[in-house]
Amino acid sequence: MKAREANFDGLVGPTHNYSGLSYGNVASAKNQAAPSNPKQAAKQGLDKMKALADMGMLQGVLAPQERPDVHTLRRLGFTGSDKSIIEQAAKQAPKVLAACCSASSMWTANAATVSPSADTADGKIHFTPANLTNKFHRSIEHEVTGRILRSTFADPEYFSHHSALPAVEHFGDEGAANHTRFCNEYGEQGVEFFVFGRYAFDTRHPAPKVFPARHTFEACEAVARLHQLDPAKVVIAQQNPDVIDQGVFHNDVIAVGNKNILFCHQQAFLDQQGTYRSLKEKMGEGFNIIEVPTSAVSVDDAVTSYLFNSQLIETPNGETLLVLPEECRKNENVWRYVEQLMADKRGIDQVKVFDLKQSMANGGGPACLRLRVVLNEQEVRAVNPSTLMNDGLYGRLNQWVDKHYRDQMVEADLADPQLLDESRAALDELTQILALGSVYPFQR
Repeated sequence: MKAREANFDGLVGPTHNYSGLSYGNVASAKNQAAPSNPKQAAKQGLDKMKALADMGMLQGVLAPQERPDVHTLRRLGFTGSDKSIIEQAAKQAPKVLAACCSASSMWTANAATVSPSADTADGKIHFTPANLTNKFHRSIEHEVTGRILRSTFADPEYFSHHSALPAVEHFGDEGAANHTRFCNEYGEQGVEFFVFGRYAFDTRHPAPKVFPARHTFEACEAVARLHQLDPAKVVIAQQNPDVIDQGVFHNDVIAVGNKNILFCHQQAFLDQQGTYRSLKEKMGEGFNIIEVPTSAVSVDDAVTSYLFNSQLIETPNGETLLVLPEECRKNENVWRYVEQLMADKRGIDQVKVFDLKQSMANGGGPACLRLRVVLNEQEVRAVNPSTLMNDGLYGRLNQWVDKHYRDQMVEADLADPQLLDESRAALDELTQILALGSVYPFQR
């Protein structure tokens, strides 16, 4: 059946700030305590969504989390009214409060792993929210993420929703940031490619020594089982632990793929050639691997520019588009390589550059901001239509941002009790715009 790939981007939340919460993410650490601009961040994300929708791509919107997360603060022993809880946390545990105010759900590549109906035994699209156990501020997202996904993809005839994996380090799951789906045509059975950082139960294998490996082999196997995937159509590969220690905290910082193209760095995988062989065996000899040599782009260049944290998209006319952040153009080595790649015509036909500075400063590029969902024509009709980007939704969401978002935020602002009212008012209105129903704790 004919199908197409949709990108559902995370809408940046009203509490977007730089608190440096993500150890192992170089950009997050570098910009800790710098002032952020939530309004600009949200608008930069909306502009990317609208530009891709205008090019004919199917583009959706996923709502942010409720922040500050008073529900979690109550679970941690703070009591009293909601505003009193925030005041207590600000005095007694400011870093915990910062974690409970994080807008990190904007990076919906970590929201879930998604398998299209062409790959699953029951012929449904499967969703498993990522448990994100390695970072506290992200580990509190998956329950609401699941509600938002169920409201966006609601029809049980077409969509199957799972709970997150057990929230322990042995099953650390970072979602689609470590998952790529390859195929010849979107509507045909494809090959699902899972990437992990370490083995949880067999510690004899190599692992990073400086930064944590967030995703486990065991989590890859579990999601593949939940999604009823054919083992003959699954490849599981280990990230190179040395590049994790250089700031490559997810596979999507060092590799990106779409259809029959893998675009990756020379040092992406522990067994680079073995990974290539496995993918070629399952995809066929037409599989196109574009390997970027270290001599052209160092790992440091890849991390600072986010060359691979890009979107690789098929346009409506069948061309392959590479969506890059502005930082790639500013890196001399990276941009020289991109220009040569275009000249060599190796399978990528167009490049489009976006200004995503607000997200990039916290360590998230174009690929971080989107969750990919392959949909056939019937499944598209079953998606909540209020979440699909068009001129009307773009205008309403920009007006919503102008009404509710601050244009500057520093970590000290998170202690402002008024921020809770602002955020809840914004999200209550957003659930009406996107027709999500009551997905947030304060609405229940």
